[in-house]
Amino acid sequence: MTRVYLTTTIPYVNAAPHLGFALEAVQADVLTRHHRQRGDEVRLLTGTDDNSLKNVLAAEAAGLPVQQYVDSNAEAFAALREPLALSYDDFIRTSRDPRHRAGVRRLWHACAEAGDLYRARYEGLYCVGCEHYLTEDELDAGCCPEHRVPPARLAEQNWFFRLSRYAGRIHEAIASGRLRIEPAGRRNEVLSFIEGGLRDFSVSRSRQRARGWGIPVPGDDDQVVYVWWDALGNYVTSLGYGGDERAYRTWWAGSDRRVHLIGKGVLRFHAVYWPAMLLSAGLPLPTDILVHDYLTVDGQKISKSSGARVDPVELANRYGTDAVRWWLLREVPRVGDVDFTVERLIARANDDLAGGVGNLVSRVVTMAHRYRAGRVSATPGQAELPGACRTATVLVDTALSDGDFRRATAAVWSIVEHANREIERVRPWELARAERAGDARAGEELDACLSGLLAACRCLGERLAAFLPGTAAGVLVTCTPADGLLPPPEPLYPRIQP
Repeated sequence: MTRVYLTTTIPYVNAAPHLGFALEAVQADVLTRHHRQRGDEVRLLTGTDDNSLKNVLAAEAAGLPVQQYVDSNAEAFAALREPLALSYDDFIRTSRDPRHRAGVRRLWHACAEAGDLYRARYEGLYCVGCEHYLTEDELDAGCCPEHRVPPARLAEQNWFFRLSRYAGRIHEAIASGRLRIEPAGRRNEVLSFIEGGLRDFSVSRSRQRARGWGIPVPGDDDQVVYVWWDALGNYVTSLGYGGDERAYRTWWAGSDRRVHLIGKGVLRFHAVYWPAMLLSAGLPLPTDILVHDYLTVDGQKISKSSGARVDPVELANRYGTDAVRWWLLREVPRVGDVDFTVERLIARANDDLAGGVGNLVSRVVTMAHRYRAGRVSATPGQAELPGACRTATVLVDTALSDGDFRRATAAVWSIVEHANREIERVRPWELARAERAGDARAGEELDACLSGLLAACRCLGERLAAFLPGTAAGVLVTCTPADGLLPPPEPLYPRIQP
């Protein structure tokens, strides 16, 4: 049995959640369900990044106290559990959770004890959207390439972390595969960034500029801990690091895999800054960083701060949880941004779920009732179908290990394709006619065919369970006999009307 600790990023709560974060939440949920199905020991963490200047500015614009504003939006992120069928084990709030403040202070002290924190004056270009200083050569026409706004020039006394000290060790961990980054292009991007030279980075902000919001720097109340230092720490603070560390010892120090799911825009923080902080503090590194690209609307990145927003709750309420999950998993490529439209969501659900999964199960169960009164013998099925199911199982496992959800769902879909081809090849209706005409061998072939098709449908339900728990449950109930009798055929997945 493998022990796996899975995490999503924790998003800012400067607005309600959007479909871009839903993508990551659903991906993490699929990995969690998949590992549980394999019998692994799994813990999934998600939450919200409350201690950001972006949140403060959004609260001010809304005319609300910061804590009230943050609480309201954080509740909206926690409420994604039901409409998206998420199965996370822990949800951390960085402004509310007592585990977090204690853990951040402990992490700070550990890095200070290693001699990696010092105070200095800094002047630079700061993007509030990124909560990060940028260099001139990182700008695109004078703007932050991520948020398309000019950064502000700021100068102040801050605490700095000796990132430069850890360049060699981080590079070796990534190059050797001990810290695996998928896909490979993102791994190469990080290695190139490290090879360009790492500079120490500011890990605090003046209390005045932070509007008094955030965790005070230990021993320096005029400064608050930089939001990225604060936020990255959640992966261990949520486990009681700096307090009751039993969960930390089990799930961070004691896990076989420590897996971060992240968007490409925060790769540097997770693949360079965070490993350096862990090395400084003497803590184990993550083992895997799985990176996804962006969802867009009309070519514009979906984000809370832009006009391109899509509400995942509204989509799920209108079109169904599994329709949303399936589009995110089946349509979004491993590499490259993808444009979302409601029309594409509906088409994918109707083609695959209604016309594919639902139609296959309905055909098979209907034939079982028509030709065998719902009682199908357990004689071995056709050789092709068990082989296709075994192959699909292996392909799903390999694809999910790489964080390739599109490839994984394609492997699941192959079961539908093989089963439909088997129906057209064997033509059960012709076997039934031959049996009625007195051909006993045709009856045996029909039994084997129906038995094999039902087994394939049950395999389909099992493989779908991590991706579409609702649809998978319906498939398994419909295709599993109770006291030897299959349930009567009912529509499994109705078509969505635009």
